[in-house]
Amino acid sequence: MPKQNSPGRLVTAMRATPPLVHCITNYVAMNIAANVLLAAGASPAMVHAEEEAGEFAAIAGALTINIGTLSASWVKGMHNAARSAARNGKPWVLDPVAHYASGFRREAVAGLIDLNPTIIRGNASEIIALGGAESRGQGVDSRDTVEQAEETARDVAIQYGAVVAVTGAVDFVTDGANAVRIVGGSPLMPQVTALGCALTCLVGAFAAIAPEEPFDATVAALASFAVAGEKAAALADGPGSFSWRFLDALAGLDGTTLDAAARVTPV
Repeated sequence: MPKQNSPGRLVTAMRATPPLVHCITNYVAMNIAANVLLAAGASPAMVHAEEEAGEFAAIAGALTINIGTLSASWVKGMHNAARSAARNGKPWVLDPVAHYASGFRREAVAGLIDLNPTIIRGNASEIIALGGAESRGQGVDSRDTVEQAEETARDVAIQYGAVVAVTGAVDFVTDGANAVRIVGGSPLMPQVTALGCALTCLVGAFAAIAPEEPFDATVAALASFAVAGEKAAALADGPGSFSWRFLDALAGLDGTTLDAAARVTPV
């Protein structure tokens, strides 16, 4: 990765100029996602109403869309926001939560992906299903490994012209031509509700800082999560104490620490 776009350089830039991030996320994730962005140095805005989502996406630095708790009006707001982001040259991130679980979800994601997301972030089962293969996912839980999803992730990246991030025990990021694995985090992370959804919002924050470099932005977000997760887990007694320690660890990350601790390997 070029030095100027290292995770540490990008987190330093975000703390110097906090980006406004438009987050359309689910009810479960709103609080933790907002706190994660604040800890990282960004400014979150949870705006989903169809009457204003398009207008708001035009003024934000980036948009993130998570389909965790859908309704017809929310889908309209998502479409309005995604169209506006594209029209105004703003990067946007799609989190296709359990999109294989119902016809309503499949239809929503099909419509959104046609609006050209800059980045797609999901677990292994979600990415495998997005590529048209049969996954073992159950609800929001992945029953497939990141390694099993890597080839599909490359295909999805090429098909949709997007950066694709597959998150799990070891994260994988690809734009179809380049790819990296990111090691870190903690087994406690899946035990904290909506932490993965919050990661999607953080990807958007980094994309707002480096809109022309979505691959580097995605890697920086995942590396920040991985390093903060390791630091929090070292002191946590369980998922409860991990949750607040993770926010503290994320808030305490500086560029030098992040670049020294991040374990990002090209593949």
